[in-house]
Amino acid sequence: MSDKPLPQTTDAPHSVSSADETRTPDGVPLAVARPARPSRWSPSLVWLIPLVAALIGGYLAVQAILARGPTITITFRSGEGLEAGKTRIKYKDVDIGEVTAVRISADSKNIEATAQLSKEAERFLARDSRFWIVRPRIAGGSVSGLGTLLSGAYVGMDAGKSSEMSQHFTGLDVPPIITGDLPGRQFVLKAAELGSLDIGAPVYFRRVPVGQVVAYQLDRNGRNVDITVFVNAPYDRFVTADSRFWHASGVDLSISANGLKVNTQSLSAIMLGGVAFETPVSPEESKQAATGSTFTLSNTREQAMQSPDHEVVPLQLKFQQSVRGLAVGAPVDFRGIVIGEVTSIGMEYDAPRKDFNMLVTIRIFPSRLISMSSNLNEARLHQLKLDKMVEHGMRAQLRSGSLLTGQLYVALDFFRDAKPARLGHSQGMDVLPTIPGDLEELQGVLQRIARKLDKVPFDSIGQELDATIKELHATLSTVQQLGHSLDGKVVPQTLQTLQQLQQTLDNANQALQANSPLQQDVRKAAQEVSETARSFRALSDYLDRHPEALIRGKQENRP
Repeated sequence: MSDKPLPQTTDAPHSVSSADETRTPDGVPLAVARPARPSRWSPSLVWLIPLVAALIGGYLAVQAILARGPTITITFRSGEGLEAGKTRIKYKDVDIGEVTAVRISADSKNIEATAQLSKEAERFLARDSRFWIVRPRIAGGSVSGLGTLLSGAYVGMDAGKSSEMSQHFTGLDVPPIITGDLPGRQFVLKAAELGSLDIGAPVYFRRVPVGQVVAYQLDRNGRNVDITVFVNAPYDRFVTADSRFWHASGVDLSISANGLKVNTQSLSAIMLGGVAFETPVSPEESKQAATGSTFTLSNTREQAMQSPDHEVVPLQLKFQQSVRGLAVGAPVDFRGIVIGEVTSIGMEYDAPRKDFNMLVTIRIFPSRLISMSSNLNEARLHQLKLDKMVEHGMRAQLRSGSLLTGQLYVALDFFRDAKPARLGHSQGMDVLPTIPGDLEELQGVLQRIARKLDKVPFDSIGQELDATIKELHATLSTVQQLGHSLDGKVVPQTLQTLQQLQQTLDNANQALQANSPLQQDVRKAAQEVSETARSFRALSDYLDRHPEALIRGKQENRP
């Protein structure tokens, strides 16, 4: 066997023919490469499955891109309840999108949530659309968002009505009470304070709940509170330009010069507060108020239903007595009719008297005098000079409105016997003269009586009274001793005398009986006395006719 290596052959994908073979010097044949003819190839069915899957995936991708809705950004103050990939966006409890990212804003003050909405939600993205985070919440007597205890918080949406579209929104801190598709109208109430009102507090008309409070905020100058209320249809037609609104919150307990008053609207108003309104009866039908009209929110129904005062006359009063019990807002009346109110209370030093004056500023509403008198109009009202009234005895006086509460009020009246005075002026206001009040006069009288009583010598009177009492005591002792003597001596003798007198009366009674001998003798004696009296009467008659018989004697009658 030879040790020479075999020549290497080159593999080629072609066939070798025997005619073309060549040999080496050693006689070993060599293969010669020649091109072979290509064979026909057919695809396998296995490749069809990935192709179909690719086509379906492409179709679904195109459909997803075409069905993809807009991407919006919502800014919230807090990101509580927001979670990317989990927090849903709902419109009327229907899913319309999902929060895809949550990040802190560039100024680090807010939270920006990016949300991907569905294609059908694009028409809801008006500029005035509202978004808020739905969580469990109790407000205005209503409970909302309890379903989120199990499902988690979600972003609620209320579609706006603006024609302008937007993709950037500011989320609400609290859910809106009224949605945009609820029929009714909104109105703005201006109040001095919010009171016990809160979002969701009811609005009453004739004690029927017809709406609720939807928002409140301070005005620009911070002096008032703007309260937005929503009145449901069809009750919103009862809100006219002349409607009056007032607080119906809780129990309105007031103690003033007018006495003790308790006002309330309903049990729910006691618990949650509320607003009530009413339209005064007028001969002309009032027009419905426009949406967004502004009204004044009064504290009580009494204040709300008062006629508007177009003219105000400020006056200043100076009292030289205590004003304890007088409060700002106390009524100013004229013979029982309220024509104004107290606006401020202060004091000033009176150098000539070296004492203080109590300053009370009031305001008078002349229009109330006009409405109360059919013979008084605006022209005549201006003709009534206040200084002339003062000359005729117009004065201001503090009076007690209630002995129970001790509240005072200012009374204006004519006092004909008042000392002459003139209308003064101070700090651009007229100063109306005053007179002491009823209680002040009573206190003065009591003080004068007390001074007179102080001058009475009670000590000497007491000493003399003590001596008199001692003398009286001695006299009483003497009388008592005399009484004892009478009881021991006089009384037994008196009793014996009375017994003897009783026996005498009994004897006299027996003697005076009809059948007693004494009674018969008395009768006979009476008869004899009667006969004797007749004889004397006959003798007297005879002597009257014949006086000569006293000398000559009685002459016998001759035939």
